[in-house]
Amino acid sequence: MTPRGSIRILTISLCLAVGAEAAAVALDAALPPPMEKAEHASPVVLDRKGAWLGAVPVEDGRWRLRADLARIDPIFLRRLKALEDARFDLHPGVDPVALARAAAGDLAAGRVRSGGSTLTMQLARRLQPRRRTLSAKLIEAARALQLEYRLGKRGVLATYLTLTPYGGNLEGVRAASLAYFGHEPDSLSDAEQALLIALPQAPEARRPDRHPAAARAARDRILARLQAARLISPQARSLAETDPLPRRQALPALAWQSVNQLARRAPVGDPNVVSTLDVRLQSQVEALAAQTAAEQGTATSVAVVVVDVRTRAVRAAVGSAGRDGPGGWIDATRALRSPGSALKPFIYAMAFEAGLAAPDTKVRDAAAVYADYRPQDFDRAFHGEVTVRQALQSSLNVPAVNMLSSVGPGAFEQRLRAAGATFVRPRAGLAPASLALALGGEGTTLRDVAMLYAALGDGGIAKPLAWTEAEARARSRQPGTRLVQEEAAGQVLDILRQGAPPPDHALAQLRPDADRIAFKTGTSYGYRDAVAAGVGDGHVVAVWTGRPDGGGRPGYTGREAALPLLFDVFDRLENRGVAPALEQDALDEAPSGLQEVAGEFDPPPRLVFPLDGAVLQLDASESGGSGFALVAQGQALHWFVGGAPLRTNALTGQTLWRPHAAGFYRIEAVDAAGRRGSAHVRVAR
Repeated sequence: MTPRGSIRILTISLCLAVGAEAAAVALDAALPPPMEKAEHASPVVLDRKGAWLGAVPVEDGRWRLRADLARIDPIFLRRLKALEDARFDLHPGVDPVALARAAAGDLAAGRVRSGGSTLTMQLARRLQPRRRTLSAKLIEAARALQLEYRLGKRGVLATYLTLTPYGGNLEGVRAASLAYFGHEPDSLSDAEQALLIALPQAPEARRPDRHPAAARAARDRILARLQAARLISPQARSLAETDPLPRRQALPALAWQSVNQLARRAPVGDPNVVSTLDVRLQSQVEALAAQTAAEQGTATSVAVVVVDVRTRAVRAAVGSAGRDGPGGWIDATRALRSPGSALKPFIYAMAFEAGLAAPDTKVRDAAAVYADYRPQDFDRAFHGEVTVRQALQSSLNVPAVNMLSSVGPGAFEQRLRAAGATFVRPRAGLAPASLALALGGEGTTLRDVAMLYAALGDGGIAKPLAWTEAEARARSRQPGTRLVQEEAAGQVLDILRQGAPPPDHALAQLRPDADRIAFKTGTSYGYRDAVAAGVGDGHVVAVWTGRPDGGGRPGYTGREAALPLLFDVFDRLENRGVAPALEQDALDEAPSGLQEVAGEFDPPPRLVFPLDGAVLQLDASESGGSGFALVAQGQALHWFVGGAPLRTNALTGQTLWRPHAAGFYRIEAVDAAGRRGSAHVRVAR
């Protein structure tokens, strides 16, 4: 062939290739694959460091969690491809060798049988299910080529592992791993991998929670195939076959009310929402809230908000004492409740900046009448001449009402509203703000109480609370709204720091290195609401306890029912009341005696839940239950029950215990130094 002929043939070939590519692009644009299902995944809410908090199901209550190949065990991926699609990394979406073998089998059988489908073709079937016919398989093959062109190999594999069914309402390997094994699929045992490979082939018939025999048989067949392919040793296979089958468990769910609200903010195409919440603190505060509610009666619920003052980031938010308790799904941090006397500090702050009073100004606590309003002190007594400092520390009602009269209830309410707080009067209409506002006469939310106290802690500047890390970064740059002058805010905080703490926390307040908590309590009319709010250690903690139905609880005041929990929460903040750790290099070089003393700065582990002598109900941890979340004070803890270790979820930081029988148990938390905190509990039916 002449050189000119060769050039002509090469030119024609290139034109045909370009034309074929253009035709493929045009066809792809005209008939795009139905990707809606793949793009609609369950929104997952993460804590500020990326740890799992919770998720929200998609249509029909399905858990469809987007797969991230970087967080999936690479050995599992290698074994999945070896057994399901050996030439996955080589073919363009369709494997001619596998199709030819399957076609020969179909012709011999006289019908279409399973086989020959690549992982990409299986994905095409998940996206657009069809009856298994020859024409359907041809369409799947065309779609597979299209999907490979659009997504690439990693995109195809990630989408396949997002949509693959694993039984019930579980879709995707991430949901299956969390529901069956209680952890992310980043590290899977041989038995777990085999089960995850076997389940999609018959997800309903092999569900380990409903058909354990079928699940075990299918898992062991996969293990045998892995051994035959030399992907697992005989010894490892034998050991994996002895593993018990998992039980279906609820997906990890912390801050469930907040998760449901934050999930609505999930950006299109990325279901992950990075919140400001801290998984460690959130889990501890939830346990404390449940413990407090249990101590105060079965009708009690609890709400807590923890805010970082500098960024207004919400670090923990508990809307109720538990999903199964009274009002479990009601988010009491958003409910309109009376703050009681918790607003008195703001009355005095406005009076200070207006020059109406100073901390040592003398005022009278005596009977007073304002039209038809006759305020009385909580103890039904009057104390005569007192200073403003004493009046605020003792939460005397008459001086506060008198001071609000001077400030003006309308002006006071308007300034709080301008700062972002919501106030609702008990009677609808156009009635102006009244002096009863000083004693909690208007409803507001615990979130707004936390927001107002954060303004006190930030020199009188009010800003909205931040619920995502993006919002927190923006809040730190925003100027905010001036609620009160900085000097007035500082004077009020100085007064509140002198309040008497709960008896169990008195010594912590006296530590020279501790940031004393400036706190105020409130109790609403009829003992319906017990409130406490405090500023310290760069944080604000606001607490509410009460009945979700608004009923009274005689004797439960803000000081007795809410303040101890507030101090317990402050104790859970990082570095609260703990001496700074010595640099490890300096400690290693220190004399042995000094090393021993240095270790004493960190207290030994102390169990928060369960407490020693507690009685737990077995049905809370049986089938369908999430188990008991163990909580203790301490660092780098390992948990043991009866001497047997428990696994801590690396993602959530939770350690769950699921006792299988009633009886007595010893629970231990052991830190890196070998020090132990323990509790003896009884599990009852």
